[in-house]
Amino acid sequence: MIECFIVRATISGLSKDFHRNQPFIYFILSIHIRDINFAGHESLTDILPRIMKEDKSEILNQLSKKYEAIGQNIDVHLNGLLEAKTMTYWDYIQTDVLLNLQVQRTNQPDEMVFIMYHQINELLFKMVLWEIDQVTATKTPTADFFATRLDRVSRYFDMLTSSFQIMQDGMEIEQYMKFRNTLAPASGFQSAQYRLIEFASTELINLIDNRFRATIDRNTPFEHAYEHLYWQAAGKNYDTGDKTTLLRLFQERYMEDFLVFMKKYNQSNLCTIFKSLPQEDRRNLELQNAMRHYDYTVNVKWVIAHYYAAKNYLESGDEPAEATGGSDWQKYMLPRYQKRIFFPDLWTKEELDNWGVTNLEKHETLSEPIEV
Repeated sequence: MIECFIVRATISGLSKDFHRNQPFIYFILSIHIRDINFAGHESLTDILPRIMKEDKSEILNQLSKKYEAIGQNIDVHLNGLLEAKTMTYWDYIQTDVLLNLQVQRTNQPDEMVFIMYHQINELLFKMVLWEIDQVTATKTPTADFFATRLDRVSRYFDMLTSSFQIMQDGMEIEQYMKFRNTLAPASGFQSAQYRLIEFASTELINLIDNRFRATIDRNTPFEHAYEHLYWQAAGKNYDTGDKTTLLRLFQERYMEDFLVFMKKYNQSNLCTIFKSLPQEDRRNLELQNAMRHYDYTVNVKWVIAHYYAAKNYLESGDEPAEATGGSDWQKYMLPRYQKRIFFPDLWTKEELDNWGVTNLEKHETLSEPIEV
């Protein structure tokens, strides 16, 4: 991007009258000026064309090197620019496409709110994965870089958490209870991106159902570990092996993708990367607090906000309603049951034992680093 800035220049070597009348010159240029050589009594009007010509020549030289490196002729690309359309906001953001992705299944007005809300969630999930990938793709991330990216992710989840107010108070219960019947067996449980965020954030053992963690280690086949992920309990009978339609359809669509992702992030998830950092970085207080904040925001604050939003609708009648996917939604959502924790080494034993019980409102910010 060509930088625009104000340059304050003191002109020397010019007439005394010039100095007296214009001791400083302020000018705005849309090019980056490195060195200005005034010859004799040249004026700015004289030198600006020369500066601009030199700058353009340098840009063309850099472009030539760029395209030569990939075996391309720069003239072809420059000629292409002559034919290219002028960029507009709506073309760049693809607003026409974006605003036509909402398709209602009923004539209930608030269904549109429900659809758009969940689409926004998925876009934010994509932003989360994008930031996580910045860390996992860096061979030796610094503590500062790591913490900065986690702070970004936490802000996205803070936004997701506060947005549940839209779900909780932004739709009429009567309308919701009508259009939700057309959604079965679909459920927000089936958000694949949320599962990817979990895989990319922590070691797989931390996502295994508490009942089976003792039987699973790093030598366990990924397929077996997948069958014992904590969220399988939302739609699987472990006595019979039967799965609900909700879980079966989800597995048919995404299981292979999940297995690939699990293998990819087995040694490059945020938790493992943190453990591989030098001791000084692992003890970095800013980084530890950023990790704890992210862990708490995702696995307590966000899920409990989701729980209360669902509770507002599912318990609005005389009898509690089932989730559209047929899952035991209370046990699935409440953090105290599954104790989903991305970075268990960064929490004290007391904090782990009372996860989802005493930390529903807030978590402690460390004043001293935890030894990891």
